[in-house]
Amino acid sequence: MGPRINNKITAKTVQVISSEGQNLGVMPLNQALQIASDEGVDLVEMNANAPVPIVKVMDYGKFKYEQKKRASEARKNQKTTELKDVWVKPFIEENDLNIKMKKVFEFLAEGNKVKVSVMTRGNKRVLARGKDAVPELFAHIMEIVGDKGVMESKSKPDERTKSIIIAPAK
Repeated sequence: MGPRINNKITAKTVQVISSEGQNLGVMPLNQALQIASDEGVDLVEMNANAPVPIVKVMDYGKFKYEQKKRASEARKNQKTTELKDVWVKPFIEENDLNIKMKKVFEFLAEGNKVKVSVMTRGNKRVLARGKDAVPELFAHIMEIVGDKGVMESKSKPDERTKSIIIAPAK
């Protein structure tokens, strides 16, 4: 529901703003309606909560159209970020990792966040070569990313699938 217009305004006295933006002062509603009808436009209630309601003399159809256009423009200019997934194995070869990192860089360049998850199965989940390979892999990935992205969050150590979320650098 929009603002009240013309005969739907319930106040007895109103403060009138002309179509050029000049303050015409406080006057009875009938006089304000007469001014609007003389100009061939509508009387639109802009602030009903003021001690004396504020009304403006304007073309209401044009006003609604411009509001709709501004809202559409604001939606068009909004940037939504998505969370993109990239999966790697704990013992990925350097060349394979570079190919995955190209995708990560594409996603970051588009302004999206990237979730890098590590697939672990069976004995690879526990320890590899006497040490946990996943934190080393994540450190290496962040080293490759450098200043193009920042680590936003990391999965808990006790989770089965380990992951990090990389956000684009400002």
